[in-house]
Amino acid sequence: MRWRHGRTVKKAHGRETTYAPISRIAPTVISPRYLSEDERVHIAGALHAGTSLRQIAAKLGRSPSTISREVRRNRAPRAKRYAPRAAQTFADAARKRPRQSKLATSTPLRDAIQKMLKEQWSPRQISHQLSVDFPDQPAMNVVHESIYQALYSPQNHGLTREMTRHLRTGRRGRLPRRSTTARRSRFSGPLLSERPAEVDDRIIPGHWESQCLCQVVVSVGRGTRS
Repeated sequence: MRWRHGRTVKKAHGRETTYAPISRIAPTVISPRYLSEDERVHIAGALHAGTSLRQIAAKLGRSPSTISREVRRNRAPRAKRYAPRAAQTFADAARKRPRQSKLATSTPLRDAIQKMLKEQWSPRQISHQLSVDFPDQPAMNVVHESIYQALYSPQNHGLTREMTRHLRTGRRGRLPRRSTTARRSRFSGPLLSERPAEVDDRIIPGHWESQCLCQVVVSVGRGTRS
């Protein structure tokens, strides 16, 4: 239990050392589109050797603007140089920064959206109308998905759940989507790409196309009537 929840050990000379608790939480998996700690170590070593930013970007397979932005943002403020450990710490802190939505911080935008919702406007129509009414004000423009998120998750995006009753669908939450692998086709027979090779010879009348068979049946029928 001490190993699991952390422990404090007193050394022989009386000094206490505290060990952090063991956590079973899996480490966070970072997308490869972000720089890793190993890449930051490589950047620091290359800068110390005098390598240019474009050469570093070509070596890592990254854009030069990505390397330039990384060095500019995560440079150690006291040492005035790029340190990989400090840069990793700054990047982790920036990734965890909570960001409020535009609707939660802008009262005029929220009021305009609520007014249009009460008039039975759809979120897509609202998004388009805002871009028409405020063409030179980016703070008053928002995509329709942000409006849906504000309606279905009001605790983080500013709108109230009561506004969902003004939607044309009347839904108070999103419907779960089925995966594409779970979808079943109405056609239960084999595909054309799976037909046997003897079908291409068309020796048996059943191997012919349906259109040809229909033409044959119609022509025979007409001849019979005559």
